[in-house]
Amino acid sequence: MTGQGCSQEPERSYDFREEVSLPEPRTSGPVSLEEAIRGRRSVRDFRMDPVNLDQVSQLLWAVQGITDGNGLRAVPSAGATYPLEIYLIVGAVEALAPGVYRYAPERHTLDLLQSGDLREEVAAAALGQSWIAQAPITILVAAVFSRTTGRYGDRGRQYVHMEMGHAAQNAYLQAEALGLGTTMVGAFRDQALAEAAGLLFEEHPLGLLPVGVPR
Repeated sequence: MTGQGCSQEPERSYDFREEVSLPEPRTSGPVSLEEAIRGRRSVRDFRMDPVNLDQVSQLLWAVQGITDGNGLRAVPSAGATYPLEIYLIVGAVEALAPGVYRYAPERHTLDLLQSGDLREEVAAAALGQSWIAQAPITILVAAVFSRTTGRYGDRGRQYVHMEMGHAAQNAYLQAEALGLGTTMVGAFRDQALAEAAGLLFEEHPLGLLPVGVPR
């Protein structure tokens, strides 16, 4: 782990097959923040309905999207170090092929990393929780701890977990506002999940957020 003031090794880059542009996220909607907070519940049972690209765009923007001209994002980050990386496991999205995608906040795009429906593999890595494979999408949140510990030392690890909490709550509330449901999953085998999703070596999985239409 990198200590405060120590230099960091350069992070490896991603190789992706295709870039998918996302619809522009909206900044207002018919559901108030208060209504979303009141209605939010953990959802583990989904209908077979696919989600659409507009919903995907809103969810990813809420979790880690850029919200101003200076590059600040939708969730607070210690020192604006932004250690989180967002992956999308796609099984059933209208106009989007199944696969594993990485969200690029600066471009508001998805980069296709792996083709094919890998929901079963992700569910298996999550200790066999089969309901995860029923969700049309799962947001995987990973972290590069050195981005934050390089500035704040060991204490930075706690800041990263705080940021994960902010991101997850945004996902919950945005899902509720879209008529969708989700819940945070923390029970998984780290290495198996990292291998299934194709995470880079320096990326550590922190949580899964399966999203779909509640039954």
